[in-house]
Amino acid sequence: MTFQIILVIHVLIALGLVGLILIQHGKGADAGAAFGSGAAGSVFGARGAHSFLYKLTAALAIAFFVTSISLAYFATSERAASDPGQSIMTQELPNDEGLGSDSSEIPSS
Repeated sequence: MTFQIILVIHVLIALGLVGLILIQHGKGADAGAAFGSGAAGSVFGARGAHSFLYKLTAALAIAFFVTSISLAYFATSERAASDPGQSIMTQELPNDEGLGSDSSEIPSS
């Protein structure tokens, strides 16, 4: 149940990150702001939009990493709890008892 909740939050954070990154202006957009195209960013003040969007993007990026790590943890712990014999570290190697004595030799053609 917690895995699904974290997965939904993870997807929403990813969509939010994509949206925030798309609405931010690049470094080369400052030249266009001199000709009047920067008027839409005046809601947060002269410099406030940049710092607000950057801080919000950083917070969402940190949340994205936290949910990624928690999803990985839950995925490995659920798999180990459901079937401990399927882990690579705990699997036993097959023995050679059923094979003939010449099984290690390469057959000649």
